[in-house]
Amino acid sequence: MSDTGPVEGRGEQNQQEEREAAKRRILALAEKERIPVEETSRAVPDRRWRRGQR
Repeated sequence: MSDTGPVEGRGEQNQQEEREAAKRRILALAEKERIPVEETSRAVPDRRWRRGQR
């Protein structure tokens, strides 16, 4: 039974490494898809379409 300890430790270490790799992939993808603030504009409401609804 003492053989299962190191195996579980390695399994947990592998899972931790996989989680860290997945986190890095997600962050890299998010950074790639991120739109810089300078390229966005503040939305200005267009209230003209509401005139016909009243």
